[in-house]
Amino acid sequence: MLRKEPKLPAKQLTILAICRFAEPVVYTSVLPYLPEMMESVGVHKNEIAKWVGISSAIVAGCQCIMAVPWGTLSDRIGRKYSILLGLTSTMFFSLVFGFSQSLTTLLVSRAFLGLMNGNVGIIRTMVAELVREKELQPLAFSMMPLVWSIGSIFGPAFGGALANPAVKHPQIFGNWEIFKKYPFALPNILSAILFVVGIMTGFLFLEETLESRKHKLDYGLVLGQTLTQSCSSKRSKPHHRKIHTSVNERTGLLASDEESAAHEERNNTIPTSKATTYGTNNDSPDYDIIEPKKKTSSKFKTIFTPQSTLTLIVYGMLAMHSMGFDSLFPVFLYHPKQDLTNNPDVQLPFKFTSGFGLVGPALVGEAFTVGVKLGYVIIPWWILTALTVVAAIPVFWIQETDGFAPDDEGVDDDDDERSQ
Repeated sequence: MLRKEPKLPAKQLTILAICRFAEPVVYTSVLPYLPEMMESVGVHKNEIAKWVGISSAIVAGCQCIMAVPWGTLSDRIGRKYSILLGLTSTMFFSLVFGFSQSLTTLLVSRAFLGLMNGNVGIIRTMVAELVREKELQPLAFSMMPLVWSIGSIFGPAFGGALANPAVKHPQIFGNWEIFKKYPFALPNILSAILFVVGIMTGFLFLEETLESRKHKLDYGLVLGQTLTQSCSSKRSKPHHRKIHTSVNERTGLLASDEESAAHEERNNTIPTSKATTYGTNNDSPDYDIIEPKKKTSSKFKTIFTPQSTLTLIVYGMLAMHSMGFDSLFPVFLYHPKQDLTNNPDVQLPFKFTSGFGLVGPALVGEAFTVGVKLGYVIIPWWILTALTVVAAIPVFWIQETDGFAPDDEGVDDDDDERSQ
């Protein structure tokens, strides 16, 4: 038999993308108004950049700390419900952040945004488990970063336009007391709607990919199938549905009988050598119990190979450069205008005391900070440029690999059997 050309699981990847979309929107929607929000909770203008940077470092640091525990949790309860738990937590703490009126509440909510979400690694693992074919993996792995990029486009515009709506849009929100008291709640409230859509879509239609749990009953999928069938059945006639149901019942019974007979036949025809091999040290016939292979993938020596270490270093340096610019840019736009001509503290091009003085929707860009010293924004463009060059150099030593596959030998053996 000819082997069928592998195809991407487009439906599951689309559902996963819907679940993923809310996260970049809520993370990047904060950035345009974060300097203004810092000032509203009592931070002095000269310290805004510092506290914006601290808030971003808290999120990233907490995500780093909890990445491995979240991955371990997903190995126990499954990928699907780990993702849904992360989405629910992010939605809740983003609302807490939007209603924050003190610096402490703001920073604590940012910390829990990082601690209670490990979806970055879990989603990538789920994509790898959905797409086993090596030739399809480059396309599959590029889809989630694409979703993040699209969300990062909408997020800043979304947050900048809707922050402080009672002042910026008085004709619509001028009489809403809630937005006068909590001027930065609206972007997070609307972001919560995206989370609800993602959570419901994932609960009803996202399939589990963890091998030990994918065959267990999933009440979310059952409910999703019931809703889908009820909606589609309204378009068909009643007697057609009845005939279809009876045929399905007979087919299901026949199929289950055939599967049981086939399973019994396979059990009765297991080679004697295999049964003897695994039954020498046990009292009961245990040819179904196969001794697991010793896995060394969890050891650090296996994980941190020269290639993986080099890749992580390159990725980290590029991320540091990207976050450095994203941190500096909104603070630079928000910092008030000042005279640069007769100011002795100005040392161009690296140190000056002036910004563009933009607030609100004008800050439709990505935020956070690099640093502040005595109220003067330090702009280390030469450092960022140097990091870009240095981060690119190790790329030349990265080697092409065969891709991600659970068991190359097993896949090849299965392909040979199917072809015969």
